[in-house]
Amino acid sequence: MRVVARRRSGFAHDIDIEDGEHRLLTDEPVEAGGEGAGPAPTRLVAAGLAGCVAITMEMYAERKGWELGEVEVTVDVEYERHTPRSFSTSIHLPAELSEEQCEALLKIAGRCPVHRVLAHETDVDISYRVKEG
Repeated sequence: MRVVARRRSGFAHDIDIEDGEHRLLTDEPVEAGGEGAGPAPTRLVAAGLAGCVAITMEMYAERKGWELGEVEVTVDVEYERHTPRSFSTSIHLPAELSEEQCEALLKIAGRCPVHRVLAHETDVDISYRVKEG
């Protein structure tokens, strides 16, 4: 899988995911020198965390044969300058679930792939190449 960012204008970039199968726009807020044309990359990280936690719990519940119903995942981000310092994730589960089910869902939420990346369990390598003509 490959993700490519291409400059649109200013700090705005078009993001192509999986050879254009999905497209996103990212930019910086006006107060950071951008045009606010799309969410900032750090906000996309928070969105990815919220979505990943929700999907991971739903997949787990489906495997267990549990009716999960309405689930809401909220991620609050605390920034230091422009860099996220912490992510606080709250999971709102239906009242019909047992305490054991809620505890199991909480545990599996911490195993979602985005959480694991943020917990430094993934290597990230950055290199460059010079673009020809």
